[in-house]
Amino acid sequence: MFQRKIIQDLHAWAASEHRKPLVLRGARQVGKSTLVKEFGNEYDVFISLNLERPQHHAIFESNNIDSVIKLIFLQAKKPIDTQRKTLLFIDEIQNSPKAVALLRYFYEDYPWLHVIAAGSLLLTLLNQHISFPVGRVQYMYLHPCSFSDFLEATGNHLLVKELENKAVDAEMHDMLMSLFSEFALVGGMPEAIARYAEKADIVGIKDVYSSLLRSYSEDVEKYAKNDTMKNVIRLLLKKGWTYSTEQITLGNFAESSYKAREMGEALRTLERTYLLELTYPITTYQLPIIQENRRKPKLFWLDMGLINYAANIQQEVMSSTNIMDTWRGKLAEQIVAQELLSNTTDADAHRDFWVRNKSNATSELDFVYVYQGQIVPIEVKAGHNSHLKSLQIFMDEASTNIAVRVWNQPFQIDEVQTAHGKSFRLLSIPFYYVHMLKDILKSFVV
Repeated sequence: MFQRKIIQDLHAWAASEHRKPLVLRGARQVGKSTLVKEFGNEYDVFISLNLERPQHHAIFESNNIDSVIKLIFLQAKKPIDTQRKTLLFIDEIQNSPKAVALLRYFYEDYPWLHVIAAGSLLLTLLNQHISFPVGRVQYMYLHPCSFSDFLEATGNHLLVKELENKAVDAEMHDMLMSLFSEFALVGGMPEAIARYAEKADIVGIKDVYSSLLRSYSEDVEKYAKNDTMKNVIRLLLKKGWTYSTEQITLGNFAESSYKAREMGEALRTLERTYLLELTYPITTYQLPIIQENRRKPKLFWLDMGLINYAANIQQEVMSSTNIMDTWRGKLAEQIVAQELLSNTTDADAHRDFWVRNKSNATSELDFVYVYQGQIVPIEVKAGHNSHLKSLQIFMDEASTNIAVRVWNQPFQIDEVQTAHGKSFRLLSIPFYYVHMLKDILKSFVV
């Protein structure tokens, strides 16, 4: 496999004086276990337990933390040595409520021991009314890989450096846009990227997507509380992918007969498994951001590569020469949505979009991004600046003087004036810079 940029956040966690046991969250197969095992190579001692294995599960049957610690090291055939830097990884922790409860004692009684827990079905803890010890653990969320991770995996290490230095020239731009088109086709699931990096063959990794979708479908039995929800979730996993980036109506979604209540419950269940996000619009121009939950939400799925396969649009994406036009523009918006979160580990991070709060108004912004107390508008659109009408309407009322347009052209800065005379700076950034948006804004937002 390949090293991901997010490992830097694990370094920061390990170095913190206030380190607590870390709960790593994220959808199935986004690379949680692989990331921790790679990180574990940097320790003097690395112990990995999988609580799906009976012998590892049995360790946590004791309520005595001292006994548990002793059994952990005996199982690993390693001596307890507080002077050696040691990482304990507890995978599939949702299988043992006692292990979850004991995390607080790792923090209180064994601060020298670095502990990371993860699980692909942490949702099952909600059904058992079990929660992680409040104030005794930290959370970190793992998203699919970013474009930077894709470049690393495909051997384009020098391009990563040029991106980080913002030193992209015209010839390099064309190369990066070509590679970004490949990334938009493959998506950010680590196994798919690793397989693609071997032979650059998209056909050869279809079985990766097929296996992922099968595993998600099989999990329905664990997520659904009754047969109706089971059937609704299955419908979503079969037909819902084609509705990516659309504002959806819950009742009769995908031409089904299910009511809004049934569909909403199933969607929220899948949202807790991190397979999708329902993003409700905001109407304000200032902080705080308050989502309008009575309006229709946008649907964003976990990963573009999965969407391409599940929605059967791989051929269209492969034959397209312009990301902006592919799949009626939905490809561009979904991949931008994905990149906006790719390099954050904040479990509460989410996407937001804006609509004008006025009767019969059609003004809408693809995204808004909070940075240093300001709401920065983002449009995914090519063309002349004067065509960005919704963005200009927003800027007339907003306190910020920075706006962002994502396109397939090189980086460009323009001074723009709205129809009402307000001036603002428009940063037009190519797709390959979206995962670096926070870093780019540092130079312009004061």
